[in-house]
Amino acid sequence: MSASVAALALILSGCVTAPPAGTPATGGEAQRPRPTNPPPMTVPTPAPSVRPGAFIPPRVMNMPGLEGVIGSNAAALAAVFGTPRLQVREGDALKLQFTGEACVLDVYLYPLTQGAEPTATYVDARRASDGLDVDRARCVAALRL
Repeated sequence: MSASVAALALILSGCVTAPPAGTPATGGEAQRPRPTNPPPMTVPTPAPSVRPGAFIPPRVMNMPGLEGVIGSNAAALAAVFGTPRLQVREGDALKLQFTGEACVLDVYLYPLTQGAEPTATYVDARRASDGLDVDRARCVAALRL
């Protein structure tokens, strides 16, 4: 029987792994590989096509039914739609919001040249109830005074 116990001990000793060469034994604790920190990733930044602070002219929306809105300044828009519910100024841009039962109209005004008065260049329209887009020209027509 002692021969079978010795044979079993020999077989089981093959299941134990020794630490890799050059690694000190730690009394039976499993050795965890140490994470290696990859070198920091460098992302090349493209050269700016416009120098910082340079004026960039806006794109102007061109849609049928918006002729009296696009190109108008804030005073002209207030004369057409009344006092805006909301005015948001960001840098040299201005957003005016006009509301009615039919829709909410957001008009974005930007200067067309450096230092010029902002004029309407873009219009967005949606339903107040759920925020879904509506026809811009119909919204403009519905909100006119």
